[in-house]
Amino acid sequence: MTTANILMIATSAAQMDNGDATGVWLEELTTPYYAFSDAGADVTLASITGGAIPVDQRSVAPAGENDASVERYLNDADLTAKVAQTPRFTDIDPGQFDAIFLPGGHGTMFDYPDDLDLAALVEAFDRAGKVVAAVCHGPAGLVQAKAADGTPLVKGRRVAAFTDSEEHAVGLQDAVPFLLETKLKDLGATHEAAPDFEAFAVRDGTLVTGQNPASAQKTADLVLQAVADIRAAA
Repeated sequence: MTTANILMIATSAAQMDNGDATGVWLEELTTPYYAFSDAGADVTLASITGGAIPVDQRSVAPAGENDASVERYLNDADLTAKVAQTPRFTDIDPGQFDAIFLPGGHGTMFDYPDDLDLAALVEAFDRAGKVVAAVCHGPAGLVQAKAADGTPLVKGRRVAAFTDSEEHAVGLQDAVPFLLETKLKDLGATHEAAPDFEAFAVRDGTLVTGQNPASAQKTADLVLQAVADIRAAA
């Protein structure tokens, strides 16, 4: 696998509007991080405002009861230190990266959509033919982004994201500012999905998206393949 330089940008939102604690869904950060790094990629971890990335505690079980990547993270002093102190993504030169990756978690619904700097970065990567990727609620970072002609970046493109059905299944349909599947469809995206909580990811050119936490590995694999394809074609 061709070495890639990947910028992961996590949420900085630690609370939902109803006051409940939230943050990144840890598996959606750890699974792609290790998939990328194990493949030889250089991964830079950043966040919306910098500092510690809030971790949704619902995504962390007692030791020995987690997804393999979360268990690995809990014993990884290097990555836990990176999560505890990240740079703000705007303080990083984006020119060195082949891809950006937006992990999910309900926190993303409260800071990704309104961050115009994030939308601008997504637009810049997309127009440069670089990979833009997101998983679960991470595609909330795509909703403000525009194509070169001013239409929504996702219009006419195949995308996956946490579904409305899944949002109802976890009982948070009234806690989020909008339902992500509905929003993407309203923007003209061609939304695709597997049954609730099954692994599913889709690649449409340089845009890679995944449905839910279980989809993190599939999404990461498609990112690595997309980067390799771009480099092979250069």
